[in-house]
Amino acid sequence: MSVGARSAGAARAAGARSVNYATSPLLASRTPPWRSRFVVLLVGAAFALLLGRAVYVQIAAAGFYQAQGAKRFVHRERVPASRGRILDRNGLVLATSVAMPTVQVDLKAFAADTADRKARIAALARALDVPKKDVAERLEGASGTVTLRRHIEEPVWLAVKALGLEGVSETREYRRRYPEGEAAAHVVGFTDVDDKGQEGIELGFESQLEGRAGQRTVVRDRLGRVVEDVGEPLDPLNGDDVTLAIDSKVQFFAWQCVRDAVRAHQARGGSVVVLDAKTGELLALANYPSFDPGQRRRVGGEQLRNRALTDTFEPGSTMKPFTIALALETGRVKPTTPIQTAPGSITVTGSTIRDSHPHGVLTVAEVIQKSSNVGTTKIALQMDRREMWEMFTSVGLGQKPRIDFPGAVTGRLRPWKSWRPIEQATMSYGYGLSVSLMQLARAYTAFARDGEVVPVTILKRASEQPVAGQRVMSARTAREVRQMLQLAAGPGGTAPKAQTLGYSVGGKTGTARKQEGRGYGNKYRAWFVGLAPVSDPRIVVAVMVDEPGKGSYFGGEVAAPVFSQVVQQTLRMLGVPPDLEVRPQIVGKPVPAEIESF
Repeated sequence: MSVGARSAGAARAAGARSVNYATSPLLASRTPPWRSRFVVLLVGAAFALLLGRAVYVQIAAAGFYQAQGAKRFVHRERVPASRGRILDRNGLVLATSVAMPTVQVDLKAFAADTADRKARIAALARALDVPKKDVAERLEGASGTVTLRRHIEEPVWLAVKALGLEGVSETREYRRRYPEGEAAAHVVGFTDVDDKGQEGIELGFESQLEGRAGQRTVVRDRLGRVVEDVGEPLDPLNGDDVTLAIDSKVQFFAWQCVRDAVRAHQARGGSVVVLDAKTGELLALANYPSFDPGQRRRVGGEQLRNRALTDTFEPGSTMKPFTIALALETGRVKPTTPIQTAPGSITVTGSTIRDSHPHGVLTVAEVIQKSSNVGTTKIALQMDRREMWEMFTSVGLGQKPRIDFPGAVTGRLRPWKSWRPIEQATMSYGYGLSVSLMQLARAYTAFARDGEVVPVTILKRASEQPVAGQRVMSARTAREVRQMLQLAAGPGGTAPKAQTLGYSVGGKTGTARKQEGRGYGNKYRAWFVGLAPVSDPRIVVAVMVDEPGKGSYFGGEVAAPVFSQVVQQTLRMLGVPPDLEVRPQIVGKPVPAEIESF
């Protein structure tokens, strides 16, 4: 470096050190006072605004912001209550509630990583055993938490849980189970998916069976997971149990018998009602076809119909004992009074009433035994229309049954003033009025209880002692008719197949043509209603088979064997000792039945 250059550099350094910045014209310029005040004012205003906002949020609007926070993170959850059980008279379970998993998907967590979304949906569908398309449709476009499938079995949930999918969780909901299945379906009924009663006892006793749901408050994070419980939970109140008069063993056997009869005769359907004649308790109410209350995906109207309570029919010859009872009660006839039924037909106001074949002279007892339409008509026409109407009404016909069961029908019994002579005649043997099988069974308690009709109950009574009934005829008349019913169910009667080994029985057949349009076609209903043992009746059993299509259609051939089986099994289950009037015997040939008139 030259000497000149070094001299120039030294001079510049000496000049820089000699500058006085305090006396710089730029720094020495005066700042206006308003500018500094403005800056201080802005800073103060900002602090004031922040302070005001803090006061507003923390004090003035604290409730609003707390509510908004709670709305986003604090949730009230319903805690379901268990529905009460339905029990039979011996404490066996007919319906109960079981807590089952319901699969839920929190879409925030489930969609957090969309890379393998399709794979997770496929895995979830396989575990739930549902089409992948269905799962995708449920999740597509939804928000929040989606209920994917309700009331799954425990192994299915364990398979879902094993996948370890984030956002997939389960909650417990109650579902009804019906251990007796088809046998008791029309008694217990069923509930819907929300556990509300829809039919049967489930519907009739909804207020008693239904519990009161509880509630708990929880804090959830942004992914919907429960972090903690808040406050005191409200515990659910479970429903009350209902104990029925039904005996599940009697119920199952009755259902099995009517099922076999319907299948054997290729019938449309059938029903059986079993009443305790002492207490009026309903021991069995069976229908076929039936359904499984827990699996109703392919159930039709025919299966759901509670035929014994909701269907009404013309009862046919099962009405004849009431007509004869009225004649005996009013002193118009005695059991031995002869009635001329030849030539096997009678004309009333231009209409002809016939017997199956001519019988000639029959006693009143034989009119019941042979089921003579002509004999019954001649006896009925001796009486006043009003008397017959009062007798039918007194045993409950044409009136809504007083039973705690939904769907029980009234039937049809027109006012007596509108009866013409031919209608009085046909009503005497069961045409021109309609009844349900339940009504008919209750009416026959008049013969089982020495003239008293007992109130029927579906609930178990507190005491097994006989209940008071409504007297409709004298004890003497009831016993006389009971002996006639025993003749009808024995040799020479219309239903020897109603006989039961070890017990004496009595009852009446009925074979009624079904109405088709304004007339009667070639379809029939077969009936048998009876009681046992005759010496001291304990039960009344009513059987109906609708439209038997194979073989015979008479009540004595189709319905009476069902009565026999149900009576024998039921009396043994109830511990009723065999009466001595019936003794076991070997029969080489079947006893022929009298052909019934209808």
